[in-house]
Amino acid sequence: MVKETTGLTERQREIIEAAISLIAEKGIQELTIKNLSRKIGLSEGAIYRHFESKLDILKGILDTFKASKENLLEVLNQENVTPDIKLKKLLFERFEYFENHPAIASVIFSEEIFRNDAQLSKYIYEIMFFMQDVFVKIIQDGQRRGVFKKNVSPKSLGYMITGAMRNMVLRWKHSGFSYSLKEEGMELWQTVEILIKEDL
Repeated sequence: MVKETTGLTERQREIIEAAISLIAEKGIQELTIKNLSRKIGLSEGAIYRHFESKLDILKGILDTFKASKENLLEVLNQENVTPDIKLKKLLFERFEYFENHPAIASVIFSEEIFRNDAQLSKYIYEIMFFMQDVFVKIIQDGQRRGVFKKNVSPKSLGYMITGAMRNMVLRWKHSGFSYSLKEEGMELWQTVEILIKEDL
């Protein structure tokens, strides 16, 4: 069973950071306790004292992404910006986050994880569904304020944005991170803006 990773110790954070670095250098397939032991300079037994398995470490990486997303939403809510600016910033900041943390993108969008571990797959799904729900709520708020067109389905558009983000990050990942994901993200926003923004 994957343990909860809230309230991490300093050593646990160190192991997670080393795992992210290892994935960035060699790919997710090379994330093993043995390889992590070599990289961080701890015995395999010492790592197992902090995490029961590799899956626990992967969950810790996902929690790192989840925390960054929640922090971003908190900042956007404090800024009290209009729904269109909030949606634009949210999209851009997520693409920027993945571009700056390609190893985390490799974990979140790993077909291997989805195939091989149902529990971790479910956890990833919950993170993605939460993000989709945030998009829907922003769109609904924009419709109430007259910023977004009322004849657009918030739920359908939330699906479209989330699916587009996933496909774009996967394509970027399979290209070897060879181009700017942020620029692609801005193109997505420009398309979304045309679809939903009310002509004033």
